[in-house]
Formats: sequence, C-alpha cells, structure tokens
Amino acid sequence: MDRNYAHLWDMYEACRQIEKFTQGLTWEEYRQNELVQSATERQLEILGEAARRVSVEFQKSHPGIPWSALIGQRNVISHQYEKVSHKRIWLTTQKSLPPLMADLKKLIPNLE
Repeated sequence: MDRNYAHLWDMYEACRQIEKFTQGLTWEEYRQNELVQSATERQLEILGEAARRVSVEFQKSHPGIPWSALIGQRNVISHQYEKVSHKRIWLTTQKSLPPLMADLKKLIPNLE
C-alpha cells in the first residue's frame, strides 16, 4: 500500500509541475513555447507512468480517477508522439488537471 501512496505523490507532483509551467499562459503562448510544451509532456508521461504503477486493486477502489485515460495519454506521448495534439494537451492542463489534483490530494495522507 505504501507504494501506491508514493505513486500518488508522484502523480500529484507531476500535476503541480504542469500547473507551475502553464500558470498564466494563454493557449497561444503555450502553442508558441516549445520548452513549456516539452516540459508539460514530460510531466504527463510521469503522471501516466505513476498511474500505471498504482495497484489494480487501488485503482478499482477509486474509480473517480481516470486511470486508463492517464495511462493512455502517457502511452501516446511516449510511443506515438507523432499523434500528440498540443491543443488536447493544453485543454487537459486547463480542464482535467485541477480536479485530478483535488482528488489526489484527498487520497494522499498528510498532504496539505
């Protein structure tokens, strides 16, 4: 179980990094900034890999976390990089990550 919490922490930290990288940016600024795009994609890879490492039992007991979507996005970024949609990644950072962070915060003990 401790490993699950370590992976949840990694997921949360990846989200936090993405939030920091993209804070205050518009879509147009993000689109034109290859460094931020690259950093964001790397953190999404970490997020998805950490999600993949969470035990199946834990995943099943927390169906509100989009485990398969996180893992799937990581797989696309890592293995099918030519299919990466920067617009989709941007929308993920703006719409999906804030509620994910809130959900993860509830699952990680002693996280303030």
